[in-house]
Amino acid sequence: MGFAHNNVLHGNHFHKDWQRRVRTWFDQPGRKLRRRTARKVKAATLGVRPLTHLRPAVRGQTVRYNRKLREGRGFTLAELKEAGINRKEARGVGIVVDHRRRNLSEEGKALNVERLKAYKAKLIVFPRKAAKPKKGDSVGDDLKAETTRAALPLPEPYVHEPPRKITDEERSFKAYRTLRIARANARYEGIRKVRTAKEEEEANKKK
Repeated sequence: MGFAHNNVLHGNHFHKDWQRRVRTWFDQPGRKLRRRTARKVKAATLGVRPLTHLRPAVRGQTVRYNRKLREGRGFTLAELKEAGINRKEARGVGIVVDHRRRNLSEEGKALNVERLKAYKAKLIVFPRKAAKPKKGDSVGDDLKAETTRAALPLPEPYVHEPPRKITDEERSFKAYRTLRIARANARYEGIRKVRTAKEEEEANKKK
C-alpha cells in the first residue's frame, strides 16, 4: 500500500477480530416458546378476567386519519359520570380512566357512554366470599352466566348506506362555494361586529 502526494493517510483496521463481535440470534425459537409459556401462565392466573382493559373509541388525529376509529388511552370523567360508574370503581373492574382527556363532540361522548353501558351489562363481578357479597358484586344467576374473555369490539366508524340516486338538490348544491363562504363568515365575524357597532354609534350621534 503506497502513499503519494498530499492525500489523506489510510486508516484501515484489519485486526478487529470481527468474529467475536457478530450478533447471533440462535435463541429465537427458545425465546418464542418461553414467551408463549409466559402468556399461558398469565392467562391462567387471570382466571375469567378479560385479557385486556376496556378503552374508549376515539378518532385518529389529522384529516388523513380522522375517519378511522381506534382505541384511546382512557375514558373521560364526564363519560363515566353519564354511564353511572364511579372513577375508583371503574379502575377496579378493568376500565381505564384518563382524567386529562376532554370530550370535544356530543357524538363521541354518546358513543363511549354506550360502550361503557354495554360493558357494564355484560360485566360479572365475582365476590371474594360467596357467602358475603359486597355492594356491586354479582349475585344469583349472574354468577352462572356464560363468561367470555374477548374484548368489547370497536363500533363501525360510519353507517354504510345502500346505493341510491343523486337528488336534484344534491346535484345543484355547491359544496366548495358553501365551505368558502362559511369560512369567510367565520373569519370576518369580529370585524363586521365592530363595523356595525361603529355605524350604530355614528347614527345615534347624528340623532
